Amino acid sequence: MSGEDSNRVGTGSRDGSKSGGSGLIPEDVLLRLERSSLWAKGRIRGTMQGKRRSKQMGSSLDFADYRLYTPGDDIRQLDWNAYGRTGKPFIKLYMDEQELQVSLYVDGSASMSFAASSRGVNKYLYARQLAGCVGYAALCGYDRVGIGMFSNQLYARLPMMRGKASARRLFNFLAQTEARGTGDITALCHPSALPRRPGMCWVFSDFLYETGVEQALSSLLAAQQEVVVVQVLSPEELNPDLYGDLRLIDVESGGGKEVAISGKIIQQYKAAIRQYTETLRKYCYERGIAYQLALTDTPLSTMATETFRRSGLLQ
Repeated sequence: MSGEDSNRVGTGSRDGSKSGGSGLIPEDVLLRLERSSLWAKGRIRGTMQGKRRSKQMGSSLDFADYRLYTPGDDIRQLDWNAYGRTGKPFIKLYMDEQELQVSLYVDGSASMSFAASSRGVNKYLYARQLAGCVGYAALCGYDRVGIGMFSNQLYARLPMMRGKASARRLFNFLAQTEARGTGDITALCHPSALPRRPGMCWVFSDFLYETGVEQALSSLLAAQQEVVVVQVLSPEELNPDLYGDLRLIDVESGGGKEVAISGKIIQQYKAAIRQYTETLRKYCYERGIAYQLALTDTPLSTMATETFRRSGLLQ
C-alpha cells in the first residue's frame, strides 16, 4: 500500500457508487464513525499513543519513549528535531495517553446464515457489518483491534492491529471469511481464544444456544474484559410467518421434524423467544455486561451510529 492511499478505506463499486470495506460498509456510515469512539469504563495504562487520558492527572505528559511513525498515526506527535537529526519520522509516546485493546468475536455458525428476506439481511452479514463498524471506530480512535470468527471453535483470527490504515485488513477479513460448522459458544472459553490483556470484548451472535452462553460470558469477564453482547436476530425469528403442516430443517445438524403450526403454537413461540432474550438481557445487566438487541431489518447506519450511541456504547 502506498503512502498516498494508506488512509483511504473506501473503494468504488462496479456501478460507480462509493462503498467502504470491500463493499461491506457504506462510505457514509464510515464517515460518521470517524467522529465516534468506543466508550469504555476501564482504561489501560501503557506506553502506546492513544486518545484515552489517564485518570492520574499528575502523570500528564510524562515522556515514555519513541517509536517509528506508522500510517494512521497522528502526525502532530512527530518529533521534528529527531527527524532532522536522523532523517527518520519518530512519534513521541507519553504515559498519560492510553490505548484500549478491543477484541471482536463474530458467530460464524451455520445458524447465523439464516436466509435473508424482505424484512432484513442475512444475520451473518449483519453481524460482520456491525463488527466492522465497531472495529473502524476503535481504529480511528487509536485503539488496538483484533477479531475472531467462531462456531464450535475459533476458526479464523486476525491479530491485534492499530491505526486507521489497518481498516482495509479488517474489512477484507470480514468480507472473505465464511460461516461454517455447528455452533458452540463455549469455544470462547478456550485459553487460546481469550484475550491476553485486559480490555474490551464485543460478541456478535444470535445467542440461540441451549447451553454455554453464561459459561462463555463468565470466562470473558474472568479474563478482565469489559464485555458487550450484541444479539443479532432476524424479524422472522421474533415474529415467524408460518402456518400449517411443515417440515422444519435444522440448518446446522440437517435434521428435520414434522410439525403442525397453529396460531396458538406461534403465540407460545413468541412468548418463549421474548422470555429468552429478556433473560439474556437481565443476566448481562446483573453482571455489568452491556447488552444490545440488533434486528437485521434495522438500517446499518441507524444501528451503528444512532442506537449504539443512545445505548452509550459509542460516543
